[in-house]
Amino acid sequence: MTAAQIANFIGGTVEGDSNASVSRGAPIEAAQSGDFTFLDNPKYEDFAYSTKASILLVNNEFKPVKPVSPTLVRTADVRSSLAILLKIIDQANHANGAAISEKAHIHAEAKIGAGTEVGVFAVIEQGAVIGKNCKIHPQVFIGKNARIGDNCVLFPGVRIHFDCEIGNNCILHANAVIGADGFGFAPQKDGTWTKIPQVGKVVLEDNVEVGASTCIDRASLGSTIIHSGAKLDNLIHIAHNVEVGHNSVLAAQVGVAGSTHLGNSMRVGGQAGFAGHLKIADGTQIQAQSGLASNVESPGTALFGSPAIGYRDFIKSHVVFKQLPDLQRKVLDLERKLAEMMNGKAD
Repeated sequence: MTAAQIANFIGGTVEGDSNASVSRGAPIEAAQSGDFTFLDNPKYEDFAYSTKASILLVNNEFKPVKPVSPTLVRTADVRSSLAILLKIIDQANHANGAAISEKAHIHAEAKIGAGTEVGVFAVIEQGAVIGKNCKIHPQVFIGKNARIGDNCVLFPGVRIHFDCEIGNNCILHANAVIGADGFGFAPQKDGTWTKIPQVGKVVLEDNVEVGASTCIDRASLGSTIIHSGAKLDNLIHIAHNVEVGHNSVLAAQVGVAGSTHLGNSMRVGGQAGFAGHLKIADGTQIQAQSGLASNVESPGTALFGSPAIGYRDFIKSHVVFKQLPDLQRKVLDLERKLAEMMNGKAD
């Protein structure tokens, strides 16, 4: 792409050689000739004067204090412009080629919308319905009566079990599993466990993204629901009958036990865990590795620790925790001195 083409894609302006061309992107500190890069954080500005990139994306407000060798493409918002540019590249990288591979297995009673691509060794079972302009990569499995909306991308190894529903504009990364059985067993008098059939489903609403190897279990009855705009990282487990609110983001290795409802616009750090049957208020922010064992009723609460407490309370407590050995020595010393004083009075 040339600088002029990039500026056209992102609604920017060129400062320098509009015919400068690039074939790949790179970090500003490592970029070479033929690369494009970007500057959106002032602390990296020094690299703007030393980078060997051919094209540099900058904000309109950027004012160089030294000579800059790359062609500049100015834009109102570097991060948003970068997202547009990388999406164009991503679409080129993940094109499947032939619309429907001859090596895919598609049941005669399945329906596939116009413009949808299906890769080799994909399996689409009876009654499944797939919308328009989807990309079904190789080795994807779509079970009986599953429904997938328009403009979805399913990367290799994705498994969507029977009756599950995927909305429009969803992205499911490699080996995500949608609709495996929820963890339901009834204890017996002899110490064994009887499996409780899980006959519900999973519903992903529009604009949901699910990371690689993330598992979302089907409901025992009803639906496990991931509401619109939610983003789930890799290696997350969502148990049966959980709800994840609109536009909430969950980092890697989060675990949510059954029937817990996460509010809208939540931010959850990696390895955080939720006990079952909780209700967590909208806008809650949970630090990594925290454990939630009780409801959160106040919107916008920031929590840390296990069991999680208020973020500022945890930070203050952590400072004290690190001082406990010294505090213990001081207490023992004070007890010794007090004992000596009491013994002196007794004499």
